[in-house]
Amino acid sequence: MSDRYPFSAVVGHDELRLALTLCAIAPAVGGVLVRGEKGTAKSTAARALAPLLPPRPDGAPARLVELPIGATEDRVVGSLDLHRALGEGRVDFTPGLLADADGGILYVDEVNLLSDHLVDVLLDAAAMGRVTVERDAVSRSYPARFVLVGTMNPEEGELRPQLLDRFGLAVDVRASREVDARVEVMRRRLAFEADPAAFAAEYAAADAEQARRIAEARDRLPAVALPDAELRRIAAVCAAFDVDGMRADLVIARAARAHAAWRGAAEVTEDDVRVAAALALPHRKRRDPFDEPGLDDAELDRALDDAREADDPDPDDDGPDGPDDGGPDGGPEGGPDGGQPEPQSQDDAVAPDPEPQGAPLPTARHRTVSRLTVPGTGTGGATGRRSKSRSDRGSVVRAAPAGTGAGLHLAATLRAAAPAQAARGRVDGPLHLAPSDLRSPIREATEGNLVVFVVDLSGSMAARERIALVGEAAVSLLRDAYQRRDKVAVIGFRGAEATLLVPPTRSVDVAVARLARARTGGRTPLAEGLIEARKLLRREDLRPDARRPLVVVLTDGRATAGRDPLPRALAAAAGLHADGRATVVVDCETSMVRLGLAAKVAAALGAPMLPLGGLSPQDLARVA
Repeated sequence: MSDRYPFSAVVGHDELRLALTLCAIAPAVGGVLVRGEKGTAKSTAARALAPLLPPRPDGAPARLVELPIGATEDRVVGSLDLHRALGEGRVDFTPGLLADADGGILYVDEVNLLSDHLVDVLLDAAAMGRVTVERDAVSRSYPARFVLVGTMNPEEGELRPQLLDRFGLAVDVRASREVDARVEVMRRRLAFEADPAAFAAEYAAADAEQARRIAEARDRLPAVALPDAELRRIAAVCAAFDVDGMRADLVIARAARAHAAWRGAAEVTEDDVRVAAALALPHRKRRDPFDEPGLDDAELDRALDDAREADDPDPDDDGPDGPDDGGPDGGPEGGPDGGQPEPQSQDDAVAPDPEPQGAPLPTARHRTVSRLTVPGTGTGGATGRRSKSRSDRGSVVRAAPAGTGAGLHLAATLRAAAPAQAARGRVDGPLHLAPSDLRSPIREATEGNLVVFVVDLSGSMAARERIALVGEAAVSLLRDAYQRRDKVAVIGFRGAEATLLVPPTRSVDVAVARLARARTGGRTPLAEGLIEARKLLRREDLRPDARRPLVVVLTDGRATAGRDPLPRALAAAAGLHADGRATVVVDCETSMVRLGLAAKVAAALGAPMLPLGGLSPQDLARVA
């Protein structure tokens, strides 16, 4: 193992190493999601764990199996042996990568870029310890008891909350900002690169001790008791953090027992519960990209204190000193937006540029957004949940002659060959196949798109209340883009120019943060905003991984900058339409006297128009 960096040589990252160790002791915890910036030893730590695991039941050493991002479901779970099925008439099954990972580690780098349905398969297998395959005349089940480790860089896109919840533990890692720690990281890495064998030998004893403790903790785990008092503490803490479902409770219980076994204890204590909760709850608190990640230590301590007091049998604690306010959160107030009366004195006529406003656009309001899609059918190059696509990983909708789709549709091929068997002289034995019998599956799925937000940040919106409404709409659409696994870009226009505030990215965190810092005020260069969008899309068309685009224009339709501003804006809109771009206009006009200019822009774009109110739950039906 001299080519692998020793686990004990990893500098810092105590929480990450503990999470990996707990999952090595109790794989039923459900794996570890490691989130962090590039170059923070996420992959190094995960790969270094494999040599420390006990041998497999068959005596073979535990393996680390890496799952390629482009792996198919057949490669992951296994598939029918087509050569024997068609040539010998035998139904034989070849297990996939999950069988190879049994007793070891299944490692997925950049798990946030993996197709959602494959992530579901992995997490189901990690939770059940088995893989069951029921398809194409195959019914097989095999053990797959592995430690699942997924790593990701949040800047490259988030996992959906539903998938986040399926990982047992999650750890956020970042490079130390302390000079001595960074120096030690460099010193060890350079020593490893200079002589891997000598470096591994230096840490061999520490790694052997870690492996011994893991094996002993595994053996001790079944006998570790989990008292009712600690079960109640776990339930109270999960209730206090308002986590969905029961998965968090079970994960904390399993991780707490693993931690007690790691300590050599025979019974779980409050300290074990605290350690487990700190690893199991942070990613479950975060329901969308606008929630702050992480778990505040003081908040966890308060929840544990409350749970301890609630479980205290002393009847004197029921006196007036114990305030019962029904939970600390109470839900955020919605703010005074009901009705949003419009000041009558505002006027949006062309005037000298007002001073730019420094107020950030809002990022916390929760609105519901109607589903926007790109017309037509994509090629499925970008997995996601917005628009219809053809894909070799989607649901089979029909069969077609071979070459039309990817792979072989076995049942359809057999049906096509059956009528010709007598004419081909078959009496017994293998089927007589001809090339014309072969059928391919045609699959349909959904894909992610590139959603380009073109946002009016100018003073033509007049009141700051209106600018706030535009911000709310943009945030609603960004949340929708996050949920559907799109790439997003944001173009803002104000003053005399348009600016690409956010280049195309899968990190909606980045998009929201930059939009929040955008300056507002000035004239309205609507034409420049549309021209910048057209340039961006033409550049993106040249990328090998180009996604079908959807342009969302948030504007009241007023154009006040440059010569002939409205005709120029309509001409720019017509150019986007000529390029065949799918576009939606969100009409942000909210004044009492409506000019209907956004409708003219929408007509030039050949786009449906969605009223700003259509982003609220009360008016969802008003999407074209």
